[in-house]
Amino acid sequence: MRRLPLAILLAAAGTAALAQYKVVGPDGKVTYTDRPPADATLRVTPLGPGGAADAPAASPLPPELQKTAQRFPVMLYASPECTPCDAGRQLLKQRGVPYTERIVGTTADDAAALERATGARTVPAVTIGAQALSGFEPVQWGSYLDAAGYPRESRLPKGWAAPAATPLVERKAVTAAAPAAPPGAASAPGPQSQPKPASSIRF
Repeated sequence: MRRLPLAILLAAAGTAALAQYKVVGPDGKVTYTDRPPADATLRVTPLGPGGAADAPAASPLPPELQKTAQRFPVMLYASPECTPCDAGRQLLKQRGVPYTERIVGTTADDAAALERATGARTVPAVTIGAQALSGFEPVQWGSYLDAAGYPRESRLPKGWAAPAATPLVERKAVTAAAPAAPPGAASAPGPQSQPKPASSIRF
């Protein structure tokens, strides 16, 4: 009767060794995964090659903040080199709002995905629960965060950090370059470069 628990422990140890992240849920349940979860309320610890944590895990969110984050999760949609996006991110950090971030590119797919998520093609945008806000308006963002129950001053535990931002639309693999022409061969005139169309995403 003692072999079954031992087998389970060995299987779990093998899973942990292959995983890259240790995830602790609000109920204390531990799971292992090779991708960081998007849920900001989970405690995520990167694992080393042997399954050991590279760094100590951040403390879990305080109960009240955790409850608010579960009921009204905050998602930030931002683009690189976007000053209003930086201001929106800073507001969330100053208030200690646990959030996840999606990077919005300049492709048509990105614009369409942003519109599906927020109802507009403007960055920055933020969703607070089911409420979507487009464009950075500090008073408006603050009012909705207040209504959701987020504190006005940070109550995040020391060492807490937002999960790494991930692309809103997965990037397709770049196709291989065409083979070089043999020496002495006349090179055909290539297509003239066309100006890139203006992005349909507004700042």
